[in-house]
Amino acid sequence: MSVPLWSPTPERIGKANITRFIEFVNRGYSAKVSSFEELLCWSIESKEKFWPAVWEFTGIKSSAPWSSVLSTPEDMLESRWFEGAKLNFAENLLRFKDNKPAIIAWNEAGSKRELTYAQLSEQVRALASVLRNWGVKPGDRIAGFMPNVPEAIIAMLAASSLGAIWSSCSPDFGFKGVMDRFGQIEPKVLFCADGYFYNGKTIDSLERVTEIAGTIKSIEHIVVCPFVNETPKINNVPNASLLPVLLAEADDSASLIFEQLPFDHPLFIMYSSGTTGIPKCIVHGAGGTLIQHAKEHQLHTDITREDRLFYFSTCGWMMWNWLVSGLFSGATLMLYDGSPMYRDGKILFDFAEQEGITVFGTSAKFIAAIEKAGLTPKTTHQLKSLRAILSTGSTLLPESFDYVYRDIKSDIHLASITGGTDIISCFMLGNPTAPVYRSEIQTRGLGMDVKIFNSDGEPVVGERGELCCVSTFPSMPIYFWNDPDNAKYKASYFEAYDNVWRHGDWAQETEHGGFIMFGRSDATLNPQGVRIGTSEIYNQVEQLDEIVDSIVVGQKWEGDERVILFVVLRGNAELTDELRAKIKKQIRENTTPRHVPAKILQVSEIPRTISGKIVELAVKNVLEGMPVKNTDALANPHALDQFKNIPELQTA
Repeated sequence: MSVPLWSPTPERIGKANITRFIEFVNRGYSAKVSSFEELLCWSIESKEKFWPAVWEFTGIKSSAPWSSVLSTPEDMLESRWFEGAKLNFAENLLRFKDNKPAIIAWNEAGSKRELTYAQLSEQVRALASVLRNWGVKPGDRIAGFMPNVPEAIIAMLAASSLGAIWSSCSPDFGFKGVMDRFGQIEPKVLFCADGYFYNGKTIDSLERVTEIAGTIKSIEHIVVCPFVNETPKINNVPNASLLPVLLAEADDSASLIFEQLPFDHPLFIMYSSGTTGIPKCIVHGAGGTLIQHAKEHQLHTDITREDRLFYFSTCGWMMWNWLVSGLFSGATLMLYDGSPMYRDGKILFDFAEQEGITVFGTSAKFIAAIEKAGLTPKTTHQLKSLRAILSTGSTLLPESFDYVYRDIKSDIHLASITGGTDIISCFMLGNPTAPVYRSEIQTRGLGMDVKIFNSDGEPVVGERGELCCVSTFPSMPIYFWNDPDNAKYKASYFEAYDNVWRHGDWAQETEHGGFIMFGRSDATLNPQGVRIGTSEIYNQVEQLDEIVDSIVVGQKWEGDERVILFVVLRGNAELTDELRAKIKKQIRENTTPRHVPAKILQVSEIPRTISGKIVELAVKNVLEGMPVKNTDALANPHALDQFKNIPELQTA
């Protein structure tokens, strides 16, 4: 049995929301549970009691009760939650209207802004009255081409108060990337900023906005939020208005009316990465999103009104939507827009120190990058308020667990979490009342019937396999846009196993009930018929000081598959035979001979999606001479050129 890196104190366990929730369900729902493990079992076996308990415990507001908790539970695609209930997502997020800070926003240019809950509610009221006067109604699409600023949240809440569907992407998307997304959903109103800051540069947005507006004919109004300039010039932008002007001219007598809508009324349209074709438009319902986020925030992250919740994200990543739902719990949202590596990677810890962040969310890549950069926030910053670090986006390396406890803070709840845009939430995540073990995600989510399937389609523990969910949950997509017979939906999740959601991740359940992730299952390597998760190789390679970044793919070779590793080296380092031998030795001694790459090649950068994920399948396609269908989904599509026609890959 391994030794935990961290364990909560009895006092911390006693004060946790999960502890109160156990008492709550025992008292009101006859649960008879005395531990988290028993609660987890009960939440899955008694889901028709568990989810109403979450609703009641977290205080979700509705105007009409449900007639049934769950209909057609035996069919995941056909199941329906809380039929008959009526609610409004924005009303629930704006239930607090006091002078406590709702949003504190920084950007890399040095700006700081703060909005109270009362001010946020008032600005949503004013903007909603404008949208209502423009004829926005339930089901209309409102799009945001926005940096991570308060106005994006205000616009989303105003749209959802009316029952409109919000969809957003970050302003670093190119024209085609935006068209591949917003062009499919045909928004009525487009929100944008005049520009944004990134890594010391100022980038204009209005030229692309003008091009977008001229192409998407459904856009009737464009609302420009000043961000780079106090009074941006919008003469060339058709049907454009400045947001401050609209808010100033809004009808003061107009009340904030929250349209009461069904539990599964569409709230958000999210997008698949789009690296293998035009992005799929994934539609999520208001009720499912709300109840799932309420559970994850209050039970798995222990969020209360006293928290200051930060997640580094753009408006194009689902973690933005997840962060914004923190308003429901009354937390203060901490927004940052810009490069996370600005000020040599210290700016986010400056933010945490100066503003008293309590929950710090980031990507596994950021944690690995600041370790490589030699940062030791434990010695450079006072992080007294910080009690939890959340990590997602890719697999958190075992060494990153060590780094957090050694160089950031020793008394911290480190929660690696995983799920995705597909479910706008998590399959596995943290438990603030349980120990943290190296390399492991602590637990499956409450109410999430997660299992690992082997090659025979059987659930296994202690073996690697496909991450699956075998019964329904409220935050499943309600449908895909323009997919009337659910063909795309079924093909995405339900083709591998009958009535079982296959998520596409390669994982293993541990003896602690935790999980270890090994990368995307469609990118797993298969040398000599043995499946290898790509993260097993990354775990070893990224320990070497000479290597800044890497990507590993399989190449078809002589009737088999061989492992090819590409590395980005620090500074002016060169890939010598000695370094190749060192890399192979590191991999061989800590994994197996099958993991050792047949070829190790140097590149200048690794291609990534705009949200920062490496694209192994795109690189593999390039190696095999196949097209990459949608390079606009990439932050650096030019990086793919390095993988074309490599002479070394034509020989043994």
